Amino acid sequence: MQPVLTIEEMRAVDAAAAGSGTPVEALVERAGTAVATEALRLLGGGYGRRVVVVAGPGNNGADGKVAARVLSRRGARIVVLDARALPTHLPACDLVVDAAFGTGFRGEYRAPETGGAPVLAVDLPTGVDADTGEVRSGAVRARATVTFGSLKPGLLLAEGCQHAGEVRIRRLGLPVPAAADCSIRLVEDEDVVELLPARGAESHKWKTALSVVAGSPGMYGAPSLVARAASRAGAGMVRLGIPGAAPGDLPSTEAVSRVLPATGFHEVALEGIERTSALVVGPGLGTERTTRASVRRLVAKAPVPVVIDADGLTALGEDASAAEVLAPRSAPTVLTPHDGEFARLAGAAPGADRITAVRRLAARLGAVVLLKGSTTLVASPEGTVLVAAAGSAKLATAGTGDVLSGMIGAFLARGLPPLEAAALAAHVHGRAAALAPAEGLIAGDLPGLVAAVLTDAATASGGGRAR
Repeated sequence: MQPVLTIEEMRAVDAAAAGSGTPVEALVERAGTAVATEALRLLGGGYGRRVVVVAGPGNNGADGKVAARVLSRRGARIVVLDARALPTHLPACDLVVDAAFGTGFRGEYRAPETGGAPVLAVDLPTGVDADTGEVRSGAVRARATVTFGSLKPGLLLAEGCQHAGEVRIRRLGLPVPAAADCSIRLVEDEDVVELLPARGAESHKWKTALSVVAGSPGMYGAPSLVARAASRAGAGMVRLGIPGAAPGDLPSTEAVSRVLPATGFHEVALEGIERTSALVVGPGLGTERTTRASVRRLVAKAPVPVVIDADGLTALGEDASAAEVLAPRSAPTVLTPHDGEFARLAGAAPGADRITAVRRLAARLGAVVLLKGSTTLVASPEGTVLVAAAGSAKLATAGTGDVLSGMIGAFLARGLPPLEAAALAAHVHGRAAALAPAEGLIAGDLPGLVAAVLTDAATASGGGRAR
């Protein structure tokens, strides 16, 4: 995983570098040279290229001026402009280097017109909040960003991700903590291999079995997607219970399906649940009063890790009501809200600072909370946040959330802790969507693509055994 540091945390890193005797001038020289190297990559060379450097008064501007000097030596024609006195239109050029104000900027900024020239941002596009990704009016939209030390949350979240473009990290010799010591971390492809336990040679279907309680009469698509996704993500067996279903209407899947009573279904659902390693509850159940009551009793009494999604979240109610159900639980709980469901649970929408919001809800409920979005955030009650940034607009279609909940359930059944199970599932979910065509992805396509992503990861590791 990659460390992700807030502004405050990066200031501590900078202070540690200064305390170790590294001169600021040396760091500026390294940063500016890194910017120049990236500029040369974007330009395809330096000789004769026209580059405008927008330089502010601080270290960010100093980085830009060093880059200007290095590029000039490579034959580029350089114009350096003061960020505090910019024209509305920049001179004609092949590249603009945004070294205006960097991570600490809090004022108003209106990026000048570039005439279509691409922009390379230094550390962070000016006008993007480094901690939240919130974008102010007039913020710079970059083709690429060279960031120093580590990733910042604003490069991964909200519109900040779109404004940053391709992000290149340059360590510069800064004493950045190891990812394991950071409270915010970005999930990477390698983590799937490193963390997801492989099936042992003597494994059997009950070793990684999953219970699913989902669906209702006329709502058979959701439980089918959950079950199929769980099977493709490695659940050895899926026990699927659908309240109120007619026997002839049970979906045709590899799951062991059964009809549960329409009311009071929690009692039957709990029978034999200890033979499985996790439970997914919620998708397609409906929101009738008796259904909500059974969901609450099922969650409260289930002795295994539980993933609560969709109508299951509605059954929990607002945070005080949800806490009544979750507090007595002896096993972990994973909640998977989108923004609307989050607002019902927390009493307010996540707002611009999504990291703080998801941390607070996880702490209040004592559960792992996965907040869905273009970048998905997964928080533990202790405050660790794992970031899954592999998602895309392809996933904005009905049923993809059901697939995700089945995947999380399968990863729990395979032995992953709840925080990692949720975050790795979100990452693989996004990677699976990336394998699909640009248009036309439907949720039913995803389980097969999930299997392909996991197979590729296992193959790349030389067999797939966790290290």
